[in-house]
Amino acid sequence: MATIATASPLLDDTFMPAYPDDQAQAQDASIITPITPSTPVSEEALVPEGFDDTDSEHDNELSPRPQHVTQRRRLQNSIFSAWLSKRAEKITKEEVKAVIQNADDEVLSIRNLMAKQESNVIIGDPREYQIELFERAKKQDIIAVLDTGSGKTLIAVLLLKHVLELELENRATGRPRRVAFFVVNCVTLVFQQFAVLECNLNQKIDRFCGDMNTDLWTKSVWDKHLQDNMAIVCTAEVLYSCLLHSFISIDQINLLIFDEAHHAKKNHSYARIIKDFYIAEPDFNKRPKIFGMTASPVDAKVDVVQAARELETLLHCQIATTADLSLLRTSISRPTEHVITYSQLQLPYMTALCSQIHDKFKDMESLSRLLRCAKEATSDLGEWAADHLWSLALTDEEAKKIERDVEHTFLSEKEQRPVEVLNKTVARVREVKEIVNHHTFSPLSFEGNGVSSKVICLYGYLNSVFERPTDARCIVFVKQRYTARLLAEIFKRIGSPHMKLGLLIGTSSVEAGDLKFSVRQQVLTLMKFRKGDLNCLFATSIAEEGLDIPDCNTIVRFDLYSTLIQYIQSRGRARHRNSKYIHMVEEGNRHHVQAVSDVRKNEDILRNFCEALPADRLLLGNDYDLEEALAKERTYRTYTDPKTGAKLTYRSSLAILAHFVGSLPHDREATLRASYIMSIEGKQHVCEVILPEISPIVSVTGRPSSRKAIAKCSAAFEACLKLRKGGYLDSNLLPIYHKQLPAMRNAHLALSLKTTNVYDMRVKPEVWEQTWGVIPTELYITVLDVKDAEALNRPSQPLALLTRFAVSSLPSFPLHLRPGTASEVSCMPLTNRMKLTDSMLRRLTSFTLRIYKDIFNKTYEINETNMSYWLAPLINYQPADLPTYEPRSLIDWPVLDYVHENEEILWTIDMPVEDLSNRYLIDRWDGGRRFFSVGLAPGLSPGDPVPEGSAAHKYMDTILDYTVSLFSKSRARATWRNDQPVLLAHRVLHRRNWLDDWNEAEQSVKTLSYLCPEPLKFSALPTTVAAMGYLFPAIIFRLEAYLIVLEACTKFGLSVKPELALEALTKDSDNTEEHKTEQVHFQRGMGKNYERLEFIGDCFLKMATSISLYAQNAGDDEFESHVKRMLMLCNANLFKTATKLKLYEYIRTQGFSRRTWYPEGIKLLEGKGHKKTGKEVFKHHLNDKTIADVCEALIGASLLSYKDTGDMDMAVKAVTIFVSSEDHTVEKWDDYYKLYKLPAYQTATSTAWQVDLAAQVERLHSYHFSYPRLLHSAFTHPSYPSGIGRDRIPNYQRLEFLGDSLLDMACVNFLFYRYPDRDPQWLTEHKMAMVSNKFLGALSVKLGFHRHLRLLSSSHIHLIQEYVTEITEADAESNGARDYWTTTKNPPKCLPDIVESYIGAIFVDSEFDYQEVERFFEAHVRWYFEDMSIYDTFANCHPTASHQTRPTFLSNLLTLNFGCTNYRLMSDELPTIIEGAPIRVIAVVMVHGEIITEGVAASSKYAKLKASSTALEMLTGLAPFEYRIQYRCDCSDKKAEDGGEVSPVQEMMGSAI
Repeated sequence: MATIATASPLLDDTFMPAYPDDQAQAQDASIITPITPSTPVSEEALVPEGFDDTDSEHDNELSPRPQHVTQRRRLQNSIFSAWLSKRAEKITKEEVKAVIQNADDEVLSIRNLMAKQESNVIIGDPREYQIELFERAKKQDIIAVLDTGSGKTLIAVLLLKHVLELELENRATGRPRRVAFFVVNCVTLVFQQFAVLECNLNQKIDRFCGDMNTDLWTKSVWDKHLQDNMAIVCTAEVLYSCLLHSFISIDQINLLIFDEAHHAKKNHSYARIIKDFYIAEPDFNKRPKIFGMTASPVDAKVDVVQAARELETLLHCQIATTADLSLLRTSISRPTEHVITYSQLQLPYMTALCSQIHDKFKDMESLSRLLRCAKEATSDLGEWAADHLWSLALTDEEAKKIERDVEHTFLSEKEQRPVEVLNKTVARVREVKEIVNHHTFSPLSFEGNGVSSKVICLYGYLNSVFERPTDARCIVFVKQRYTARLLAEIFKRIGSPHMKLGLLIGTSSVEAGDLKFSVRQQVLTLMKFRKGDLNCLFATSIAEEGLDIPDCNTIVRFDLYSTLIQYIQSRGRARHRNSKYIHMVEEGNRHHVQAVSDVRKNEDILRNFCEALPADRLLLGNDYDLEEALAKERTYRTYTDPKTGAKLTYRSSLAILAHFVGSLPHDREATLRASYIMSIEGKQHVCEVILPEISPIVSVTGRPSSRKAIAKCSAAFEACLKLRKGGYLDSNLLPIYHKQLPAMRNAHLALSLKTTNVYDMRVKPEVWEQTWGVIPTELYITVLDVKDAEALNRPSQPLALLTRFAVSSLPSFPLHLRPGTASEVSCMPLTNRMKLTDSMLRRLTSFTLRIYKDIFNKTYEINETNMSYWLAPLINYQPADLPTYEPRSLIDWPVLDYVHENEEILWTIDMPVEDLSNRYLIDRWDGGRRFFSVGLAPGLSPGDPVPEGSAAHKYMDTILDYTVSLFSKSRARATWRNDQPVLLAHRVLHRRNWLDDWNEAEQSVKTLSYLCPEPLKFSALPTTVAAMGYLFPAIIFRLEAYLIVLEACTKFGLSVKPELALEALTKDSDNTEEHKTEQVHFQRGMGKNYERLEFIGDCFLKMATSISLYAQNAGDDEFESHVKRMLMLCNANLFKTATKLKLYEYIRTQGFSRRTWYPEGIKLLEGKGHKKTGKEVFKHHLNDKTIADVCEALIGASLLSYKDTGDMDMAVKAVTIFVSSEDHTVEKWDDYYKLYKLPAYQTATSTAWQVDLAAQVERLHSYHFSYPRLLHSAFTHPSYPSGIGRDRIPNYQRLEFLGDSLLDMACVNFLFYRYPDRDPQWLTEHKMAMVSNKFLGALSVKLGFHRHLRLLSSSHIHLIQEYVTEITEADAESNGARDYWTTTKNPPKCLPDIVESYIGAIFVDSEFDYQEVERFFEAHVRWYFEDMSIYDTFANCHPTASHQTRPTFLSNLLTLNFGCTNYRLMSDELPTIIEGAPIRVIAVVMVHGEIITEGVAASSKYAKLKASSTALEMLTGLAPFEYRIQYRCDCSDKKAEDGGEVSPVQEMMGSAI
């Protein structure tokens, strides 16, 4: 029975607290913006003296509601902004360039790579020998052979100026445009040579290298660069790729300058440019001029003259040097050469530390190089260095690098071993590190072999050089990187105090345990070396060629050169006057003596050769026969496109095919690549290349070859030919898809994630306004009742909501009447209408407007034609009999009559005591003060002080002062009876948002009050009505939200349960989709948001579109189906449709607002806002992806609304509405099968083999195939011949495409209903396990499907056999463990594919009966996942985990392990320093206001990934108490203060994940 709730007359102090209206308004403004026409009005005009026109929502005494999250985020934003500004200041133009040089793959450009070595000096006054060679270069193609530092680049500049002047003249006469190319061997030289040319040429030039992703550029991009520039500096690979794709032809180049031309040999890009394109141009007049530069044409231990002649022949140039070498010698200082001999070295041996490591870990490949280097170091450097090498190579960072390399090697193995093997190997690496950490290293000593004789010799010489302060500069050349590092460490300890040491080594990828050295470090080192901050560098060969190094006084060859060019180039660094070049030679070492002798002799031979060459000789008669060399290559086929001239060669086909594969459309979790499978036929290697299944061509076999590399190239070449023939490579040999598919492929990423778009938002249902304009003659009643009304702590009675239309049945929803508990509000509509008389309507109107005035301090005009609804008190009723009640009989008419007839209850001094209790009292001058009286307060009079413990007020002197809220002047004029009684009452603190739980401030507010009755208004509203009236704003707010979302569904033609419709259209924060992160502008009390519905709706969308495409497009291959599906379900398409439907108007982004719940249509006469005119228009901010996500959520709501019956028709209809595509037009599930036209192969008579196959498989899963040929198709691998005509059985790819989406849906259904409180990220991570190839491969073997797979690839058969053996053994040894499959290597992909294709086959065979899919899931899949907790870490091992779950693991670590809640992952774009610079994003992890890690990348996603990964490495392993101390974290303490307890165990150990 619904009764008027009663309670003790003395109320709790915590009754109905509220927060100030101004604070709430500030909250609302951050999300919702009301726009109204208004006229500025002065504050004095609004509030006359003596009257406080404050709404009842306002409470001056109550402190603002704590905004911990908002305040914290503002503080974090401020800290991040200040930090970002300082960080950006440090990122100078030069640093930008250096950082990008070493950036990860996601960085798209290194255009602005820092290169401090760039010279800004304009070269002038060329020397005589430079002019001589320039003049020769003008007349003929030459290779200028000059020492390092002799100014070869100036000759190139002079030649470029000359050629560009001729080019301008040629263009003026109408000849075709041609461009000069300055080609270099490495990225560093691109920027170095560009800087020189830019300063010395007055024509437009540019620079390019592979790190700028030039391989992804199209012909149109290159055409623009060629149009804009007269000269281009680039790496040889860039130019070669351009020529291959025919972006440029050789006749469009007027000059080719080869820097370090000695690299032009074998298959270097220099050589390939000449062999494949220069020679291929038959018209000599169209060939470009060639100019080569080198210090020596020889860079290997070969016959000097023969090598020089081969270089001449290949480059079609003459080697040239100055005719008078004396000029060169007078212009360029040459060093004095000395040989220093050191005592004979000991043979390499192992120190005690090395022996200990060797004996225990010699089988570890990852340590083999370190063991070898340590052993060699004992001889070259001494024992101290050998042992110290381990401490350098096994620092924390380097040890982690070794662990990563071990893991990479393990995962890259063709035959994968159990993951335990990897764990053991990593544990052994850590054990080695512990051995090194605990080793006692001996101090550096010259005794014994602590330091080798070679080092002692160097020590003696360097100390003599740096005996006193000096401006001298020295470079010590070594062969090995570790030697340079160890020498630097040694001389830090024993070197002269005037020696300023530095390290200069290469930037190429290094092995684990080695030091990574970036271009930025190189540049900074050389800057310091140039300025004198460093004066002694230990350098590898990187200092010999390329870098712009200052002139040195001393060059020491600690390790001798290997080739003539190393000798010449390193000697060229000693260009200072009186410089010295030191050869360090071991005593009695004939090899060292011979090396010194050989380089000197070969240099003389080379010089004599160059001097003896006649300038006018022809390039004929050389022993090197270029034709013979080219004839060998002509055995390899080439293809030249007849339209563009683009050239396909054996070697280029690998890169072209990889580019094509990468361009295929695929989802974010996939990594596409071509697989090369080698086999032996006879004595020849045969390679088959397998492309991804979405490729239009899946498998191609190359021609046999005696060499594996050539066989691999042959397969790639054949594949490229087929792709070109099929039109999948264009005439430039570029994939056709990159022009049309990136928007589809990246559809989820293409929409804006920033809240920059402003849309209209509905705050009232349209139905209110639609019923205005007439005086109603009948109304419908909806009963509003609270099931647990006692939670109000005072009597209350239900209310009736009377509307002009019948309100549909709406779900109950919770109100938080007490802290920590919720009471359900029921909204029960009556079916019968209530006829009205004029008298009844007047009383209803009077009562409703009195509720607004007395409770909420709003006075509205009486306008019954525009009232949306009315309120009325109800009598007691029996809920079970409610449908039988006559509507009029439910209303408490006596209360209505009393309120209608009485504005208030007048107080008199004679009023009986019983009439003073249980009254609703109103402060006449303060709209925020309302009270429920309890009774008389005996012993108190108006002049007494206000008792302690009373609710706060601005006047607290006496009880009378406390009662009156007049302003000071009016208070002075007012007179009151001193003999009036004092009442005990409780102040009503207006807690509007009952939809949200109580906060701390609301629970602690005092309400006890002592009042004098005379100044107060005694409301005619019974306290039972007033108590229920306070709940009405929250109730009507939720009811209107239901009505708005139902109107949306009606508009779209969907019939959805109200609670699900509201959930689907609710976005409760700016970053709703970011899980386990602090929510921005979180709107409390909104209920469930769209996340989970979007998760299941997305899955159904994928399934529905897959079924529709399969049914309608029998001729499509899997690739075409993927593309069409992507076009339908991509966010861009959903957003486009939703925008047309104006879905954005119905999305709920605003929590309860005390500004929007009031009725519209009737004019506000008094109260806040009464000056506003016109209808308010509300706006809200939404990002595009949110709107697309809500479409998917509505699909999910349409599905779940009928889950009890299993009817999916409404969800199918929703898909049709939101994809708005001709590829999905059905509105009922059964219509899918009506679209399907059975193909001939399916209905043809089955063979005995096919019938037998169906019978065998039926024993594995109890499904009988009506069409066994479908099953045949489901088990046919793409490599198997498909036959012809009706006997053509297609491979399993289309069925797998269908089955994949069906299995996804079954798995998502299971997780969604089994775990109703889990967020989408958890569901996604755990779905990974259920649909992973690893699990499905194991299931395939468990069901025996692998035995029926039809394929002709012997390599696949072998891989399957290996996997079957491994997974079978794992199953047998698992003792019934359901996750045994996680311990094995990944299966061949064909095994999981046939599980999905089988599911697709039973679905099609059963005439699209989804129950068959669920039956398969229940029979064979569910058992493995009854306990999902065993797969909690599976996502971490998944290939996509690094992209999707790193931030999640960091969140878990901080929240669960450390109990920290004050952290944030933030990102922002770095300010652009240089015009045209690439967009870069920096992300940080902030803990308690301190930025602990950062990450920079081209996108926010990858920047956050970097920052999260670094933070994980930094924090993993810390104990909770260590974390709290280090980061001053008091979150756990605050939690304990809030009522949570922290046990001693938790204090010491923390909680476990």
